[in-house]
Amino acid sequence: MDESGESGQPRPDNNGATAREEAPTAQTADPAAHEDRRTPTQTPPSPADDSTPDAKTPTPSAPLADKSADKSAENTENATPAAPRNAPAAQRPKEPGGGILMGRPFGVPVYVAPSWFLVAALITWIFGGQLDRVLPELGAARYLVSLFFAVAFYASVLIHELAHTIAALRFHLPVRRIQLQFFGGASEIEKEAETPGREFVLAFVGPLLSLALAGLFYLAHQTVRADTVPGVLLAGLMISNLFVAAFNLLPGLPLDGGRMLRAVVWKITGKPMSGTVAAAWIGRALALSVLVGLPLLTQSGALGAPADDSIGMDTLTDALLAAILAAIIWTGAGNSLRMARLREHLPELRARALTRRAVPVQADTPLSEALRRANDVGARALVVVDPHGRPLSLVREAAIVGVPEHRRPWVAVSSLAHDLTDGMRVSAELTGEDLLDALRATPATEYLVIEETGEIYGVLSATDVERAFVKAMARPS
Repeated sequence: MDESGESGQPRPDNNGATAREEAPTAQTADPAAHEDRRTPTQTPPSPADDSTPDAKTPTPSAPLADKSADKSAENTENATPAAPRNAPAAQRPKEPGGGILMGRPFGVPVYVAPSWFLVAALITWIFGGQLDRVLPELGAARYLVSLFFAVAFYASVLIHELAHTIAALRFHLPVRRIQLQFFGGASEIEKEAETPGREFVLAFVGPLLSLALAGLFYLAHQTVRADTVPGVLLAGLMISNLFVAAFNLLPGLPLDGGRMLRAVVWKITGKPMSGTVAAAWIGRALALSVLVGLPLLTQSGALGAPADDSIGMDTLTDALLAAILAAIIWTGAGNSLRMARLREHLPELRARALTRRAVPVQADTPLSEALRRANDVGARALVVVDPHGRPLSLVREAAIVGVPEHRRPWVAVSSLAHDLTDGMRVSAELTGEDLLDALRATPATEYLVIEETGEIYGVLSATDVERAFVKAMARPS
């Protein structure tokens, strides 16, 4: 709404937070992103210091003019510490990138990451060597067949991920993107399933479809000779899909089996966090098992290759692949714990608690006079209103800081304000993920917080939300 009430006056009882103002620049990791054999890139948030305002009980701050005067000589670009990587971002979500856009099945963009080309080349080289032993008459053409196998294998991975995507859309969960990358793919689901049953189904459909593909390739293999190119390709695709299904059914996060285990523990205990903790620690145990066990299995010949006591290039390659795979599982399990803690603390972010008290001023009011009025009532923000009390724009705190004190009587507040858009008007009732979604939808450093009646409640700084977010994340679960 545009109306602020008949008087245009703000509510007198909301105090603001103390953080200096800057639009958070980091992108919040999506709390419910489905991770499937992928490397999480987020780092844990830095613990906030004791001065960080709490989302529940924002600390009253110094008057706006006093603070501005202290900072008048400071470069406004350095006025706020850099936002942590996991901080909520008040920026419009961009089109999700991450590689080459291949299409939009069901409206979800599918990307091929650059790392896919590395693993495709590796598969082509390894499978080409196997073809040389089985079908030596192919010669150099075996590498074309191997490349076809690599593409077909990742097409199977894409079908696996589409199963997750279709289930998520069926449960009305938005999917940001699908990405094919090193060691598989990822379906980034933006919200968490509402029940453990849905969580279980959402995780299980991927391995189930991989098993179904393995069965189809087996049936097709029965119709051709095993010592032909189609026979070798179908056998390879059958085995690879069996491996994908079996590997993803391992009961540790971030694998599908870990999400299924999380759903079971969630159902038993009634606590999603308990399921996440159990599945994440089992995931870390799996990572250690892969790191140690995979090279030992390949060296012993248990996976079909002849045992070899010497340490050669194949052994080193196996050890490197095991280390990469273990790192993916380990970091994925840790990232799942951090995201679970994020979901647990999100309700602590409340627009009403984080809003700064504001005073309305006319557009031609000198800055010095506006600051005097703000100090008289202990306000921390200025709202430019028209003669009828309707809010027009918000005065940027960073702009106030840049005006020397001796210039303030000659500077009108309107010259330091930015116009309000619909997206910069947020409800005082917003909390948690709804609040973050509202901030992400419109890029701004300040937002006008209004009551349902249209009355001005105050001004919300994106930096205050960021600081409250970091402090909430720093507290133990």
